[in-house]
Amino acid sequence: MANLQSTFLGIKSPNPFWLASAPPTDKKINVLRAFEAGWGGVVWKTLGDQVKNVSSRYSSVDFGGHRAMGFNNIELISDRPLELNLREIREVMKEFPDRAMIVSLMANNTKESWRELIKKVQDTGCHGLELNFGCPHGMVERGMGAVVGQDPMIAKMVVEWVMEYAEIPVITKLTPNVHSVVPAGEAVIEAGTNGLSLINTIQSITGVDLDTFVPNPNVGGMSVYGGYCGPAVKPIALKFLTSLGRNEKTSHTPISGIGGISTWKDAAEFMLLGASNVQVCTAAMKHGFRIVTDMCEGLSNWMDEKGFKTIDDFVGLSIKKITHWEELDINFHITAHINEEKCIHCGLCYIACEDTSHQAIDIRKGMPYNTYTIKEEECVGCNLCKIMCPVDDCITMVENRKGPEYLNWKEFQKRGLPLNDH
Repeated sequence: MANLQSTFLGIKSPNPFWLASAPPTDKKINVLRAFEAGWGGVVWKTLGDQVKNVSSRYSSVDFGGHRAMGFNNIELISDRPLELNLREIREVMKEFPDRAMIVSLMANNTKESWRELIKKVQDTGCHGLELNFGCPHGMVERGMGAVVGQDPMIAKMVVEWVMEYAEIPVITKLTPNVHSVVPAGEAVIEAGTNGLSLINTIQSITGVDLDTFVPNPNVGGMSVYGGYCGPAVKPIALKFLTSLGRNEKTSHTPISGIGGISTWKDAAEFMLLGASNVQVCTAAMKHGFRIVTDMCEGLSNWMDEKGFKTIDDFVGLSIKKITHWEELDINFHITAHINEEKCIHCGLCYIACEDTSHQAIDIRKGMPYNTYTIKEEECVGCNLCKIMCPVDDCITMVENRKGPEYLNWKEFQKRGLPLNDH
């Protein structure tokens, strides 16, 4: 049986699934329910100077009949008194001493403010601190959150302050609202952070009410940019995660992966691209805390199938599969194949290819239905037909190399090979 036990920066938890700093980790009753359901740890919702939230706070993007493919919020850090939060953290830790308790922090940008906040939080006995350098709304206007994470030098300065007073592991949470997370990652690692987490939410507008003309969410007839999360941001999170894993200065720092993780498969993908554990929020808000049972069972079964005994056995294995476009094998070629027995004759593959791609599918009109075949000489192996097909394994991509040897673009140009003949 696979061992799901996780150790992140020396912090132990029974599995690698933590709840991210967000509404699900805002108070004792939520966190107790989460731990009873089986979550390995939590990152307590960000603590700092008490704030006042607005109403409403959330909006979403629905797609294909599914609610909240993308989730948007304009909620700020914890609006509960600091001392109440600290007391509840202590109480939860007494009831579940085997779970990871990390506390997210966002102090005013003075060294003294960070010192005072760190001391109070560390006195709870929590296992680690997460610095919120990513919140893209509300706190930004106060010079905190994403404003810090977007400037590597400011981020470095704050982490240096924190490391003077931190007696437990420090995780720095990076913002995706930048061209690249690498400069900020390098800066905070140089400043001494023990680990990283990413991504925080992406600044967004999810839509506009076509009756009132007010963007969502509506607060008395006005709105603001919010933080976007949920399944829609997963590809962006994986890209940022991989960019740190491929960078020499950041690749050896443990990373907690965040961004659209809804299933055990998502978690496995994050870990294969370098995350040592994962944090979840939107999926728990949508489906409840019990989803962690499926996550644990699914990941364990997959690890058994692949022969992995521990999480560490496969963390980062897929990073080496990412290269530069110029290094890809030009001689590698695939063509589509349609399984006529599985085809339901919907024509989606034909429409997509004929209207928007390479006209590589032939249609034979007939009664009671049309049939479709691939024109192999025209097929470029783009995958579009396979992506559009609603039937699993009806369309498969078959390898059909253009040449026996590996040939990349640089070598192609160097040899002066003709484009049209290749």
